[in-house]
Amino acid sequence: MPVIARFLLVVTFYEDSLRIITQWDDQVFFLRKHRSMVGGSAQLFLFLNVLVMLVASTLAVARRYTEYAVAGLSLVVVAQSIGYGFIFDSSFFFRALSVVGGLLMLLADAFASSKRKVIFAGLPSINETDKNAYIQLFARILLVGLFLSFIVQGEFTFLRLTVSAIALVGCVMVVVGFKARWSAWMLVAFLSIFNVVLNSWWNLPEAHPQRDFLKYDFFQTLSIVGGFLLLVNLGPGGLSVDEKKKNF
Repeated sequence: MPVIARFLLVVTFYEDSLRIITQWDDQVFFLRKHRSMVGGSAQLFLFLNVLVMLVASTLAVARRYTEYAVAGLSLVVVAQSIGYGFIFDSSFFFRALSVVGGLLMLLADAFASSKRKVIFAGLPSINETDKNAYIQLFARILLVGLFLSFIVQGEFTFLRLTVSAIALVGCVMVVVGFKARWSAWMLVAFLSIFNVVLNSWWNLPEAHPQRDFLKYDFFQTLSIVGGFLLLVNLGPGGLSVDEKKKNF
């Protein structure tokens, strides 16, 4: 399962790279016209994004130089948020938070499976176990971002309120680390159904204006599923109710 989880986590970056390559002229036109990128800056921006996404994603799947892979992919998330002007789009923002949470879970998984010492400048001097526990805590908090987007956006109906309440309970359980593996499985099931029903891009004609947006959301949701699967495999970490219960 860890290999599948890591692949799902980076699949959105593979898909994004392919989309940029196959729609190169359209991407350049958008960045020049709507984001005011002049000269060759648009091409350079796209080239660097594709290069980092392909290299870092492959390293992540192979579990090689994971720290650099996570840093590179996180930088891509930030760069695209600013470059495409999505940073103030709440839906994109919450999804990006979830993807970054998944990347942090990937980093925690790499630390847990390796005895190498990694020193981050400026961080307090704490042992490797404590450092990993904090990374897992931040990862759990960020992972639920997509659900927060689902809960606060859209028209509230009885069905939506019911589903939102269930999802909210699952999110709280993940964040505090109570029955975290069970909660993560529940959210994986929820996301999988949600993804197939609401992001079914394959049902739209090739030229439909919403097709690319749904496709992007579909693969990004798969990446978040990968983050939750890593949580299932790794566990919630030391800063969680599940871990604290073992001490009693």
